[in-house]
Amino acid sequence: MVQATESHASEHHSHAIPVSIGAMLITLGVVYGDIGTSPMYVTKALLAGQGGIMTVTEEFILGALSLVIWTVTLLTTVKYVLVSLKADNHGEGGIFALYSIVRKYGKWLIIPAMLGGAALLADGVLTPAVTITTAIEGLRTIPAVHDIMGDNQMNVVIITLIIVCLLFAVQRAGTSKIGHAFGPVMTFWFLFLGGAGLLYVIGNPVVLLAFNPIRGISFLLSPNNHAGIMILGSCFLATTGAEALYSDMGHVGRGNIYATWPFVKICLILSYLGQGAWLLANAGNADLAMIEDLNPFFQMLPEMIRPFGVILSTCAAIIASQALVTGAFSLVSEASRLDLMPHMQIFYPAETKGQLYIPMVNNVMWVGCVIVVLLFQSSAHMEAAYGLAITITMICTSVLLFFYLHGIRKMRVFPYVFVIFFVALEGFFFVSSLTKFFHGGYFTILMAALIMGIMVSWYNGSRVERRQYTMLPVRKYLDQLDRLRNDPSYEMLCDNLVYLTNSTSTDMLDRDILYSIFDKHPKRARAYWFLNVEVTEEPHTFEYSVENFGTDYVFRVHLHLGYKVNQRVNAYLRQIVSDLSASGELPVQTHDYSVYEEPGSIGSFRFCLIRKTLAPESDVEQQERHAIAMKYAIRRFAGSPVQWFGLENSNVFYEYVPLFTKFKHVDRMERVSVEERRA
Repeated sequence: MVQATESHASEHHSHAIPVSIGAMLITLGVVYGDIGTSPMYVTKALLAGQGGIMTVTEEFILGALSLVIWTVTLLTTVKYVLVSLKADNHGEGGIFALYSIVRKYGKWLIIPAMLGGAALLADGVLTPAVTITTAIEGLRTIPAVHDIMGDNQMNVVIITLIIVCLLFAVQRAGTSKIGHAFGPVMTFWFLFLGGAGLLYVIGNPVVLLAFNPIRGISFLLSPNNHAGIMILGSCFLATTGAEALYSDMGHVGRGNIYATWPFVKICLILSYLGQGAWLLANAGNADLAMIEDLNPFFQMLPEMIRPFGVILSTCAAIIASQALVTGAFSLVSEASRLDLMPHMQIFYPAETKGQLYIPMVNNVMWVGCVIVVLLFQSSAHMEAAYGLAITITMICTSVLLFFYLHGIRKMRVFPYVFVIFFVALEGFFFVSSLTKFFHGGYFTILMAALIMGIMVSWYNGSRVERRQYTMLPVRKYLDQLDRLRNDPSYEMLCDNLVYLTNSTSTDMLDRDILYSIFDKHPKRARAYWFLNVEVTEEPHTFEYSVENFGTDYVFRVHLHLGYKVNQRVNAYLRQIVSDLSASGELPVQTHDYSVYEEPGSIGSFRFCLIRKTLAPESDVEQQERHAIAMKYAIRRFAGSPVQWFGLENSNVFYEYVPLFTKFKHVDRMERVSVEERRA
């Protein structure tokens, strides 16, 4: 019932978020959390795959670091920052925004869009769990804290759950306020990463040779690579936040990402190089080999600085979770706009339309994250599940980007080079991550399959519904409405009968609304109102338009509301009725009884919400019947329009109309007498 203004390619839009110091600070606080915390667990995963610190060699360090550096460069810098950020839909980023501007090039493109979006949402549930758990486990590297916590992993789980609950509880404040709070912390985090790494790089500059891509390729193919091609699965963890970076573009604007990414990347690379230099300096250290699940990121910090490093990393882990949560809000909003998911209640806590909050998504992710923490408990187990689903998203994004580059940007050769190179590269990462499936990856794949199932069911159900959608001209039924409102043989239902409609057309109405008025027991009222809400791109638009078709009893109302305006339809309609009554366009609706000394000029209201149902007798194929049944089952969990439109205190009733008007043929029954039956 909310019709958003149609989106279009952002090269033509005029609502770009300007580049400023404040906006850049918000960008650091909102966008880079996931990719910014990768140094906490990437080197740890690489080391574990190689066999531990006793197997560290210069070939391994330089080769692994080279693979990490070029993974971040190719996937994050080249694909996402330089290419993907240009493919936005009215300022919004993410795989659904990308699909919305390329879908005209093939109906089948809905498949990679849904698959990629489902995988990203599933991986987003895992991000808060793995990053926060990793940071909390770092507390054990502080002797004084270890004496208190001990090796009992349940202590880590409890602390992680408390932080996760606090994180999701504050989402209602909005990403702008959160970004202002997180921005300075994240800026200091990156400076800390770069500074700590630089100290070890200066002490052992040989690690700079890792910038040579030949080192990485050679080690990948080397017999000394104990992990084989599976090492790419660990390297891929360094760039898992790239897709979230693209999805969060609507929150901060493309220009602010361009301005901040070089700083972020330099700090990340310095951290990886520093950890490599520390490992070279401590290769074969027997004392370190005794530490279970050794994490170079924490161990490389001097003992006096380590407590501060753990606290700062915990803050960064919370911000990492924020990047995926805000990205999930954007993704679901785009999916709803594309009719791939049900409409949900959305709040806009800030002045920027891209900064939104969806309570249902927040709560579902909250529950999912808690389940992940309780199910896997340790970061090592979570890392095994992490990253597999996101490789699917990246492959799907590459496919859609080909059509953007070729169809919209009109490039001829580059799109083919781009899609072949990146699908092959991401295919390698996907294959290397497949070993994670039985070690926890199954969880995110199952979640992705569940989300994909919801989107497919909703899409198929909507497609069947659209085939039955019929619009009828309002003017053709004015005479019937006039006769009905003056027909004393029917009881007066109310003074003002209001129908909410999806359509923005002024002259046409959904057949089901007219069917409800005339055929589902005629509904007599003094005036009939057909109303829809259009959300504008401006935050504070507060306007309405009315078409009365030359009558004083039929009104087609369009509410034009900014995205920051609460949709209190009941209150707004009363104002409109009052305006029309004052202008003489609507007869005064007097009544004789009232608790007030002077009764008002506005009569009673009843709001009718149409619900389409699938009757057992409908003549429809079994496959379509299942599609509709699944969509309606999902709709029941998506929330109530009564709440979305501020109708909680209004007189609302639901009208159920058949989705299909064609019914199966039924043979005529033969009448027999009672005596014949007794015989």
